Amino acid sequence: MQYLSVLLFSAMVWAAAACHAPKEAASSSKTPSASPISAATEVPNSPASSLPAPAPGALASAFVTWDKKLINLGAVKRGEKRTMFFEFTNTSGENVQIDLVDACECTKVDYPRRPIEPGQKGRLDVVFDSTEKEKAETIRITIVFKNTHANGLPRIEVVEYQFEIVP
Repeated sequence: MQYLSVLLFSAMVWAAAACHAPKEAASSSKTPSASPISAATEVPNSPASSLPAPAPGALASAFVTWDKKLINLGAVKRGEKRTMFFEFTNTSGENVQIDLVDACECTKVDYPRRPIEPGQKGRLDVVFDSTEKEKAETIRITIVFKNTHANGLPRIEVVEYQFEIVP
């Protein structure tokens, strides 16, 4: 149980640290900006190359499938709030339930508290407040499920959004 607590704490520290990392450090791919302020570019099922590789044998099959794992907000004016969502489908053979969601303090996430049945969808509604931001970043949202792997460790998923700050 102590190992599980350390793992969860480490995941939350990792997510918080990513909030304050420059875009180049948080993401290994360069993304063009210059999209209209009201537009958001969704990158369906994009690989998150900046994420650590799972431990061997940690992933048996798809647990949940995301409609997108990365959203590019493009140019955002400092002080502006943006809303977005990430939708997932339960592709496991059991009910799944989110235990906790962690993100930068600039990010508010509303998530379903109820179990999601196999084949059903769940959604994370996200509000980003750029008031304290001064430069481009990629923000990670860490989702810890009550469901566990066969070895007893919790299932953890990560989605991200990125933005460029403009005057």
